[in-house]
Amino acid sequence: MRLYSKSFQDIFSGAVIFFVIKMTLLALIVSIIPIVYFWDNLTLIIQSYLSWIPWEWLQSSGSSVLLAMSSYMFFLINLSLFSSLFSEKLLIKLAKRHYPMVKVVGSANIITSLIITLNSSLLFLILFVLFIPLLFIPIIGQIILLYLWSILLKKPTIYDVGSLFINDKEELKEKRKKTTTLAMVASLFNYIPLLNTFAPIFVQILFLHHILGKR
Repeated sequence: MRLYSKSFQDIFSGAVIFFVIKMTLLALIVSIIPIVYFWDNLTLIIQSYLSWIPWEWLQSSGSSVLLAMSSYMFFLINLSLFSSLFSEKLLIKLAKRHYPMVKVVGSANIITSLIITLNSSLLFLILFVLFIPLLFIPIIGQIILLYLWSILLKKPTIYDVGSLFINDKEELKEKRKKTTTLAMVASLFNYIPLLNTFAPIFVQILFLHHILGKR
């Protein structure tokens, strides 16, 4: 419980809130322009994808829902990407606050971090498209979506945070066993307006305390 207690204390600190505001504005700017530009094309793609449904009213309502979901997913991908790329200084600051004796043993390579995040985003998008029909099933759809969001966050978090504080591959392998759970917990924020913008940095903070709290 101390893991979550410390993480919640950090997530609502001034430094983290300011970081989240900056990343959110950046993600919004980068997301809105292509969404508006490709809106008609995206609409046609989704309508074509839903054409197998025999009920016209469901095609229409499903199209609107998927358009909104697709735009939201694109925003989350950008938010995750920018949070991953720019969180290093914040994570070190938080680590020094809670664990003053901790040593920073390395730094995440920007290119590697970008590749890992893009790969996770691509896997997320592919699975999202494949599981679209299941997302409309109550409860089951929400659980699947929660897991998909965890895919978006898990590997970038392992790399970004692990690179700062762990240089032992075996130790990192042991620590990442629980990261799916941590990523799913952080992804719960995506169901709450405004707090959803905290999900990418929250999973990094959770993992930070996970790897440093037992040392």
